[in-house]
Amino acid sequence: MLRNFDSALLPYAVATVFLAFGVAYRYTVWISAPGARRLSKQGWRSLFSYENLRRAPTALPKMIATYLGFQKFLGARSHARWAAHQLIFWGCILAALITFPLTWGWFTFTSGSGSGPGYEMRIWGFKILGFDSLSLLGWLMFHGLDIAAVLVIPGASYFLWRRMKDRGASTGQRFAYDLVPLIALIVISVTGLLLTFSSIFLHGGGYQFLAILHMASVVFTLIYIPFGKFFHIVQRPAAVGMQLFKYTGRQDDKVFACRRCEEPIDTGPYVENLRGTMRDLSLDFDAWAEYCPRCKRVLRGSAYLSHVKKGFK
Repeated sequence: MLRNFDSALLPYAVATVFLAFGVAYRYTVWISAPGARRLSKQGWRSLFSYENLRRAPTALPKMIATYLGFQKFLGARSHARWAAHQLIFWGCILAALITFPLTWGWFTFTSGSGSGPGYEMRIWGFKILGFDSLSLLGWLMFHGLDIAAVLVIPGASYFLWRRMKDRGASTGQRFAYDLVPLIALIVISVTGLLLTFSSIFLHGGGYQFLAILHMASVVFTLIYIPFGKFFHIVQRPAAVGMQLFKYTGRQDDKVFACRRCEEPIDTGPYVENLRGTMRDLSLDFDAWAEYCPRCKRVLRGSAYLSHVKKGFK
């Protein structure tokens, strides 16, 4: 009932409401496309399938850990990109786990003596643990956001540097879509660390200005999430479901072989799902999904020679 709501955090709370509506709107628009709708439907169906849980009880936790948590698919592309992405991912997760509950008053830290050093951490009014604010645990509790900032800054800086130096990354990049998210993360992290620096070393000098700048950057980023590159955070769980969908197909030995060379393409249910998506899009060549990439090129070349360049030697 907002008993522990801090009115000073009202802008953050309003931004989270806009974030929720923005995510719901963008997700609705995303799954309205035939391909995304079929992907999402199959993904969520696999996630909540009792049959999948019965046959492969460890598959889903393993995919959540490797695909969502540690993102091993990025390591196959570049170890540096994987490390930077991990820094950003875990830094943002830590920050979200702290800021959202604090914004809405779900977490509270109270001192029985009024001035410490003993504190109690409560969630929805229930005491979870007591700790000494001068201990290592106390330092970690009160500097969790600083730790998150230290993780995010090198990760975001690496990707920003790569966007500026790597020709392949910079060729198709867009400022609002690719660079703004990285700049926003760095600004949030730096201003957050400066708040701590001001309170410890400057006796609060410039704290009010930094607090407003930090709040503005956080509010902007929260509202921006549904409409920019950060939206893939919401899309990724559906992709995990699709990975599970393919995995269970392989467990059933439902591997689909190429119609021409009989080399395995993918699981039978996945190929049929792809054909269904192509039919939804009114693409009248869905049968091509039953051929491997090499055979597609060969058949296309043969058709060119037979119908376009007849008699060409």
